[in-house]
Amino acid sequence: MEQLEEKIAHLVRAVDDLSDTVARQDREIAMLTRRVEMLMRREAEREADLGGSVTLGNERPPHY
Repeated sequence: MEQLEEKIAHLVRAVDDLSDTVARQDREIAMLTRRVEMLMRREAEREADLGGSVTLGNERPPHY
């Protein structure tokens, strides 16, 4: 009986540790998702301000 109680105690601790890890990862994923959304909005605004033009390799910018 004592061995079972010991195993249960270890399993409970492992579950608690895993739960903490999952909660931390959930917070990190939420933060990273917000950052990606912010960067996507910022890039969309930048492209809108530039008129969507892209300078390719050896192409001169329009101000030359």
